[in-house]
Amino acid sequence: MALYMGPNLLTGPIPSSLGTLSKLNVMSLVENRLSGEIPPTLGNLTQLIEFYLTGNELTGQIPPSLGKCSLGILSLGNNNLTGKIPNEVFLADTIIDLSFQNNMLVGPIPSELGLLRNMVVVDFMGNMLTGEIPVSIGGCQSLQYLYVRQNLLHGSIPSTMKKLTGLQELDLSSNNLSGTIPEFFSSFAGLTYLNLSFNKLIGEVPDAGIFHNATAFSIVGNDDLCGGIPALGLPPCLKQSTKKKKFPRLPVVVSVSTILSLIFISFLIFQYGKHKSNKKQLDPIASSSQLPRVSYADLSRATDGFSTANLIGEGRFGSVYRGNMSLGEHSIVAVKILKLQERGASHSFLAECETLRYLRHRNLVKILTACSTIDPRQYDFKALVFEYLPNGNLDKWLHVNKGEHGGQQALNLCQRLSIVIDVGSAVEYLHDFKPKPVVHCDLKPSNILLDSDMVPHVGDFGLARFINQQNRNQFQSSGWTAFRGTFGYAAPEYGIGNEVTTCGDVYSYGILLLEMFTGRSPTGENFQAEFNLHSFVVAAFPNHVEVVADHNLIPSSEDTERDPNSLLNKEATLSRLASILRIGLICSKQLPAERMQMRDVVKELHKIKEKLYPLRNNEGTFESQIAERTQEQAH
Repeated sequence: MALYMGPNLLTGPIPSSLGTLSKLNVMSLVENRLSGEIPPTLGNLTQLIEFYLTGNELTGQIPPSLGKCSLGILSLGNNNLTGKIPNEVFLADTIIDLSFQNNMLVGPIPSELGLLRNMVVVDFMGNMLTGEIPVSIGGCQSLQYLYVRQNLLHGSIPSTMKKLTGLQELDLSSNNLSGTIPEFFSSFAGLTYLNLSFNKLIGEVPDAGIFHNATAFSIVGNDDLCGGIPALGLPPCLKQSTKKKKFPRLPVVVSVSTILSLIFISFLIFQYGKHKSNKKQLDPIASSSQLPRVSYADLSRATDGFSTANLIGEGRFGSVYRGNMSLGEHSIVAVKILKLQERGASHSFLAECETLRYLRHRNLVKILTACSTIDPRQYDFKALVFEYLPNGNLDKWLHVNKGEHGGQQALNLCQRLSIVIDVGSAVEYLHDFKPKPVVHCDLKPSNILLDSDMVPHVGDFGLARFINQQNRNQFQSSGWTAFRGTFGYAAPEYGIGNEVTTCGDVYSYGILLLEMFTGRSPTGENFQAEFNLHSFVVAAFPNHVEVVADHNLIPSSEDTERDPNSLLNKEATLSRLASILRIGLICSKQLPAERMQMRDVVKELHKIKEKLYPLRNNEGTFESQIAERTQEQAH
């Protein structure tokens, strides 16, 4: 038996009489305006397996009686609950998902947490928990997601956490943790997101495993760290003999033999001042790149309180709003608000910051600044601000509905060919980026935005990562591979847990190319299991291209009869479409080794473009020269 009553606008207290529904297995009252305390009588629901109260205005303490239920999922986040977490809640060994985020809970994390061997998710972020991380946590051997950011925890990271080898995401940021960063995190093969920022950690940063990928972890706001990979920009660690002790930041007695030490300590003081001045912003991209700073109030004002009237796009990890604000030469911007309640959203924010701070290409979306702060409700708030591209995303133009875009017709062959070449150039730039290639991991039409001149810009780098070609196996992960792209576009090898490579982007690009020139989405209802967009085109290639090609791209017989000297006759068009689809088929082959490299793809497409539209010179735009040739033939 299940009871679902949210999201709605329900107000008032939760009726204690709900405790009489003895056969209830699932209760969900999420996203209402319920107030008052959680009735202790709900502990009588001994068959209750899933209990969701997230997103209400509940107060008071968590009833210890909930420990009598056979709970597998207990979700009480985003309320105003107070008091300590009752030990009894952890006595139900059936619990696999425990979410108490964004309340006002106090006291220590109960040591009974370690009894939950089957626990998969623990989310305590955004409370006022004190004490140390219990050493008993090593007993949670099935734990995959642990979020404890923005609390008041102190002490070191316990060595017993080395038993949590299945961890995929770990966030201990914004606490008062001290000591060194444990080396054992480097050996966690499935760990794809690690946030240790804004604590009091000291010592050397490891440089293996997850610490070799700057987009996968964050350590900002720990002023006494050193070493690590060069991308972190940390000072080198002092080499000390075993007889010497490490000295924290203390007054230094100067002697003749300490000149070199003074130089190094001066550098540390400089770094400390720089970090300290940026602590309020908590913004890795704005602080490092000297970009404009914006506050929550600025973004709220620019988007009219994040009004739905300004909502221009929505994805798994964020919502994008049109905003009116002055940032340099930009008066209109696109503001992406991260959905931090989604697991992986913080990783997405970090990935976009770390990749876009380095990347510069005319066909990539330009980031203007970022914001990481606390909203008026004292919840974490993260946002990215991009240039605004008025023609929206490519998906809306490929599958345009009548009346959209001011009556704009479907994209013509010339426009589509220019777009795929520009997108290919951007992907080629990513794959050839130095010192390490970048894999986008989510190429698809909805992530390609068009400016006022219909020039494409690849965006949404929330899944992107730098890759180390010398040690690719370090990226193998059974957990994060589920987020390696979108169904229909993601490379088949990602589905069986293979590591992220540039070949995966090539596959997605191949599917994108096939979609653009057939007009069919790879997620269409006709494509299932083995019969996908690739096999659909293969069945007609090369002799029946006209059957699968988008009919908007092929001149009709009537057009050819009216204009026998047409620049693009039907035969020439079908021939070039076959050449384009051939590239898409090679890029989307099942085996990664059989796919083309992006630099070769771009070269081949340029050749097709030149044969289809031979140009006399390099002056003017491509489209203007085509128009000029057409006018000449008309005369």
